[in-house]
Amino acid sequence: MQKQADQVIQALQTKGLRVTPQRFAVYANLLARADHPTAEEILSDLNQDAPTSSQATVYSSLHALQTAGLVREVFLEEGVCRYDANVAPHHHFQCKACGKIEDIAWELFQSVDLQNLRSGLKAEGYEVTVYGSCDACTRENR
Repeated sequence: MQKQADQVIQALQTKGLRVTPQRFAVYANLLARADHPTAEEILSDLNQDAPTSSQATVYSSLHALQTAGLVREVFLEEGVCRYDANVAPHHHFQCKACGKIEDIAWELFQSVDLQNLRSGLKAEGYEVTVYGSCDACTRENR
């Protein structure tokens, strides 16, 4: 437990962020999960035992973490912003039945040559989102 706390503190300090209790809590929460939560889900998780965080604080912490390159926004559904502490290149799988999101290794797909886009388009990156049914939903629908 202390090792994880030390890793969170080191990551924040390495990126030049002040280690506040709020940033620590938000980043530690994101590192401990793989479900790509929304800010509201993070807030709910942090306030489960005792309400101590506000929505504004969570958004402010997420913004600082994103600006520092420790967290990225993930837009898989219209109007829903999710957050991911895995900032390494990867793709996503989303279950259309239950909404579960899972990381897919970057190497699974052939790379896309972004230089072959039509003239006038300047690509900065890409990621693939695969939609279908997760294991649990596939079993449930048999």
